[in-house]
Amino acid sequence: MPSDTITPRLDFKRTPVDRVMADQRAASFTTRSIKTTAKDAGLLLAISMVDLTTLEGKDSPEKVRALCQKARRPDPGFRNAAGKNDTPHVGAVCVYPELVGVAKEALKGTSIGIASVATGFPSGQYPLDIRLKDAERAIDAGATEIDMVIARGTFLKGDLKTVATEIARTKEVCDGRAHLKVILETGELETYDNVRLASDLAIHAGLTEYDFIKTSTGKVSPAATMPVTLIMLEAIRDHYLATGVKIGMKPAGGIRTSKQALHYLVMVKETLGDEWLTPSLFRFGASSLLDDLLLQRRKLATGRYHAMFDLPGA
Repeated sequence: MPSDTITPRLDFKRTPVDRVMADQRAASFTTRSIKTTAKDAGLLLAISMVDLTTLEGKDSPEKVRALCQKARRPDPGFRNAAGKNDTPHVGAVCVYPELVGVAKEALKGTSIGIASVATGFPSGQYPLDIRLKDAERAIDAGATEIDMVIARGTFLKGDLKTVATEIARTKEVCDGRAHLKVILETGELETYDNVRLASDLAIHAGLTEYDFIKTSTGKVSPAATMPVTLIMLEAIRDHYLATGVKIGMKPAGGIRTSKQALHYLVMVKETLGDEWLTPSLFRFGASSLLDDLLLQRRKLATGRYHAMFDLPGA
């Protein structure tokens, strides 16, 4: 188990957020024109960035195996103009710790990530030792990514040291074995200033190259929004400019259409640059998004709309 003597940094600069400007800047990304060839490239990229997720009380090994099959071959019936299926696999499959072993077996031989929500998901209200054991158990079962939740109540009462320490101790459990994604649950943080503060806090608590900050659990509304994601991207950008360390970003929940996904990719490109346009640094936590991405690719390839039942596993 990790030590009790971690002292995370709390001396980072506080950066206030101009809400009006953040909203206006985020809205500007939705006005970009994306033509046919660029659109198909964007759809392909977005597919490769999806964390295909099932986090329900009725989850079963059979459901996870079916999800993993879709992760490996999202659209086996697709053919492009050259008659080939160039649909990539998704970025990761995300499940509860109890089903990590099932996902590991089903994804054997692939480079698809195995993500697991841990640390008392979605509330983060369990005692810390239980949360740490939850993460450790998931990694021992084969998880390559841990999606942890911060204790929002602790953050909102101003106890930043405790929140940072809990992130640092979870990172210590993950270190060398799994990447860490820190879920801020931005829908409960109340202000843009708090979103920026929580982003900086998570990053400075010890995240390293290719760890992530993440908007939401998907269990709280609002989940991901473009302004909130922009604020988090700017925290990542400022940290990179100061240190050269690349932290990833994952908006999760509420992104359901290809059009929305392309807007997010434009925002990433214009805020962080092309280096972040890769599944190792940007993911979508939006399982329902995948089907729309696949349908839009079929529309581009054939010139006609396809029904949802045309897709395998839809």
